[in-house]
Amino acid sequence: MFVRSIDDIIGTDLDVQWGAGQSRRLIVRSDGMGFAVAETQVLPGAAVFLEYKNHLEACYCIAGTGEIIDSTGKVYPIFPRVIYALDQHDKHHLRALTEMRLLSIFCPPIHGHERHDLDPGQTSSY
Repeated sequence: MFVRSIDDIIGTDLDVQWGAGQSRRLIVRSDGMGFAVAETQVLPGAAVFLEYKNHLEACYCIAGTGEIIDSTGKVYPIFPRVIYALDQHDKHHLRALTEMRLLSIFCPPIHGHERHDLDPGQTSSY
């Protein structure tokens, strides 16, 4: 068993500027759990095009508002107590209308140091 807090992560190599905010990786591959958990901050006004080719991801919104736009153009509002799951390695746009905090779960787990290379028009993946 282990116990870890966000305060334990701040300022370490698990406190990562991911491209449109901060990601604090609470559980990573080396923890041996079979999944990863991160608290993800998305800065207000951020608009990113993402696709996780190597991981499935689910995000539970803790705070803030935004939207996910799928590959068909359908817009899904995201606000506290909403979860979205990218169960098909889905390409998606994420827009933060206000600062958002998401609890992100990855399977298989991320290593913890990954960062996005955000390039308009192309998906960023890790």
